[in-house]
Amino acid sequence: MAKAPASKKRAPRKSPAKKSTARKPAAKTAPERERPAEPKRHKATKDELLEYYRQMLLIRRFEEKAGQLYGLGLIGGFCHLYIGQEAVAVGLQSALDGDKDSVITGYRDHGHMLAYGLDPKVIMAELTGRAAGIAEGKGGSMHMFSVEHRFYGGHGIVGAQVPLGTGLAFAHKYREDGGCCLAYFGDGAANQGQVYEAFNMAELWKLPIIFVIENNQYAMGTSVNRSSAEDQLYRRGESFRIPGLQINGMDVLEVRGAATVALDWVRSGKGPILLELKTYRYRGHSMSDPAKYRSREEVQSVREKSDPIEAVKKELEAAGVSADEMKATDKEIKTIIAEAADFAESSPEPDPSELYTDVLVEQY
Repeated sequence: MAKAPASKKRAPRKSPAKKSTARKPAAKTAPERERPAEPKRHKATKDELLEYYRQMLLIRRFEEKAGQLYGLGLIGGFCHLYIGQEAVAVGLQSALDGDKDSVITGYRDHGHMLAYGLDPKVIMAELTGRAAGIAEGKGGSMHMFSVEHRFYGGHGIVGAQVPLGTGLAFAHKYREDGGCCLAYFGDGAANQGQVYEAFNMAELWKLPIIFVIENNQYAMGTSVNRSSAEDQLYRRGESFRIPGLQINGMDVLEVRGAATVALDWVRSGKGPILLELKTYRYRGHSMSDPAKYRSREEVQSVREKSDPIEAVKKELEAAGVSADEMKATDKEIKTIIAEAADFAESSPEPDPSELYTDVLVEQY
């Protein structure tokens, strides 16, 4: 006779979990961060407009002459021209205090030195490798330097100037001298890791530094849209709580207005600020770049619609400055540039023994 199957034991029933009546704490909302004021276009006087026009024209004519001298073999190595970007350096540096503020930039540095009021003769002499140059002919196009004028280069390594500028800002704060640092870099350098390490330290220590991205649209030959996942570069400081502003870098009055806001921010002890200046270079990345990655029509369109010097000429016309006055300024600038080129060509090259000087600085 078959046995009946053994009955299965039932597992004890679990009592249903009681719902908690305690209220969950409300999610905390992050406090709104303070933002800098919205920049306003600078209301320039007639004299200011004339000075901006003169400085931008000086940079334009200087760079055109440098291009000619490079073609003649009088300038060697690399040479990066600033043609088209003049409003950035002039607009920002016209707001600085030359007695206490500092400037540092990359290798496209001639325009920044001229905007800082340095003698075109010694800059041209440096380009041609002469002993009378601002770095005694040893720096050349990419590594100009003047401690006396608080201009700290001119740096050939992409992005290297950003942590160095952060160090300059630290020095300003440590010495309590009231100065701030203006640190320029390009859209290509904006993708360098060391830039973000500098951002982090600058915000942690609330350093007086203005990070300036000169976005001329092309990192060497690659457009910013192809090389940057976030191509709105003024946002790059957000994760470090550094506020950013995007400015039309082809309008010197807009740039000057942004400079006022940025300087007010850093001088009040609020830490760094990031400015993205949307600008454009008319020439190739360097003199050896044929710039085949963009069309002639694109460059011509920018020249016709957005040229910074032509824009100031219109402002001058509206302020009552005659065409003859502007032509006189142009003639004066051409004379200055011709004299700078003659000075450079007639100056001697450094003595070979100079190879062994200025190599190290000994601290005692």
